[in-house]
Amino acid sequence: MDIERDFIRLITSNQKIIHRICCMYLDNKADREDLFQEIVLQAWKSFKSFRGDAKFQTWLYRVGLNTAITYIKRDRRNNLAELQFSQESYCEIIYSEDEEILVMYQAISKLNKVEKALVALYLEDYSYNDIAETMGMTPNHVAVKISRIKTKLKELSKQLSPWN
Repeated sequence: MDIERDFIRLITSNQKIIHRICCMYLDNKADREDLFQEIVLQAWKSFKSFRGDAKFQTWLYRVGLNTAITYIKRDRRNNLAELQFSQESYCEIIYSEDEEILVMYQAISKLNKVEKALVALYLEDYSYNDIAETMGMTPNHVAVKISRIKTKLKELSKQLSPWN
């Protein structure tokens, strides 16, 4: 079994996960590309320790989210501001050109790091059990947090909507 070939195959078939994480946390294309590379690098460094106890996608989300959060913290320490979601964002094209969906992603960009991670997994249709495993929480805690995030997103969407 060729570990390098397996890794490339798995990353290639799951790269959408990494793109979603990058889009969830960063607006600038160059920063997203840097983060993408950083996530792949961290995944490669950790790949030998992947035992298959969880699905590869769950493991990749965990590595990607942890890397993104560390990346943002490092940039903040270097006095680089976290960029806000803009109407011209490449991420909008990935998701939709529907105005309501764009407003929703603007609202998501206002969430904190943990809330963004939970939303990313929820939008991928992960079960509460899978989200709990990825995030190191209990399924009940995930359910409570998701419920609160939904309420927060409704309120943020009302504020951001061009129809109000």
